[in-house]
Amino acid sequence: MDTLNNRDLDNQSFIELKDISVTFKSKQGIEVNAVSNFSLKIKKGEILGIIGSSGAGKSTIARNINLLERPSQGDVYFKGEKITNYKGKELRQIRQKMGMIYQHFNLISRATVRDNIAFNLLASNYEKDKIDSRVDQLLDLVGLKDKKNSYPSQLSGGQKQRVAIARSLSNNPEVLICDEATSALDPETAQEIVKLIKDINSKLKLTVVFITHQMEVAKDLFDRIAVMDSGKLIEVNDSYSIFANQENEETKLLIDKVTSLKIPKTVLKNNNKAFYQITYVGEKAYLPIISNTIKTFDVDISIIHGKIEYINDKPFGILIITISGHKETEAINYLKENTSNFTLIQGATNE
Repeated sequence: MDTLNNRDLDNQSFIELKDISVTFKSKQGIEVNAVSNFSLKIKKGEILGIIGSSGAGKSTIARNINLLERPSQGDVYFKGEKITNYKGKELRQIRQKMGMIYQHFNLISRATVRDNIAFNLLASNYEKDKIDSRVDQLLDLVGLKDKKNSYPSQLSGGQKQRVAIARSLSNNPEVLICDEATSALDPETAQEIVKLIKDINSKLKLTVVFITHQMEVAKDLFDRIAVMDSGKLIEVNDSYSIFANQENEETKLLIDKVTSLKIPKTVLKNNNKAFYQITYVGEKAYLPIISNTIKTFDVDISIIHGKIEYINDKPFGILIITISGHKETEAINYLKENTSNFTLIQGATNE
C-alpha cells in the first residue's frame, strides 16, 4: 500500500488531491488546461463546497476524486492510500465507497423507484433477500417511503433527486460527491435538498464534496469552501470567513451575488449625499453601533438598505447609510474603527 508520507491514519486527510493537473485536446487540436496544480485536503465528516464560475474546473476535480477521470499529473489519496493508478477490482472497491449524484438524476425511466435503487444493490452483489429492507431504509432516510412503486415520470424534480441520493447511498459509502446536484431545481426545492444532505451528513457521518455555482447553496450548506477560477484553486477557508472576508477578487465577485445590496438609480439621482456600506461580522453584528454613533457625535444617520444573513448560525450584516451633521468626519472614523468594513459607495446602481 502506497501511503502518504507514512503518516498516522487517524491524523491525515481523509481525501487528498495533490498537485493535480488535467489537460485535454479540443476538437480543434488545441491543448486545454482544465485544472492546473490543484492541491486540497478534505477532512473526514465535513461538507466541503467547491465553487466557481462555469468552466472553472469544478466538475473535473469531482471526477478526479473517484477517478471517473484520471488526472494528467498529480495524485489522489483516499484514507492515506494513493489510488491514482487503481484499476479493475481495486478501483471498483474504492468507487463503492464514494457515492455520486449529478444535476440530472439519471434514473431508469421504465423502472420503479424501488428497482432504481435495487439495481445498484444487485450490481454490488448485495444479498437478495435483504434488498427490499435496504430499499425501505433508504427511502425512509430521504423521505420517499410512499413512492416505492412509483415511476420517475410520476415524480417531481426534487423527488427524483431524492431517489438519486438514496441510490448513491445504497452501498454505505463513506463519501458523497454532489456535482451541481441542485442546479436543475427551483430555489425552494434546492433548499429542501440542501437540508436533506445536511441531515444525511449528520446521521451517517458522511464526508460530502459538493460542486456548485449557486452561492445560496454555499451559504446554507458548507463547513468549508474551496474557490476555483480558470482551473486553479484560489482560496480555501471556512464558509463564514469566505463570505465575510474574501482574500481574492474572483471570490468577492462570487460572494457579491448573494450578499451585495443594490441602490436604485432614482435614489442616487434624487440624493446628493454620500452613500456608505457597513459590514458587520460576528459579534459586532449585535452591537448598537448606529445608535452609539448618533448619540456620541450628534449626527443624523439614514438607513437606505440593509440585511442580515446567517452563515453557519453566525450573523453577517450589511447596511447602506447616509450621514449628516457637524461631526460627520468624526462619525465616519468611529464607524471605520467599530465595524468590520466601511466603504464609500460610488456609482452604485441596480444593474
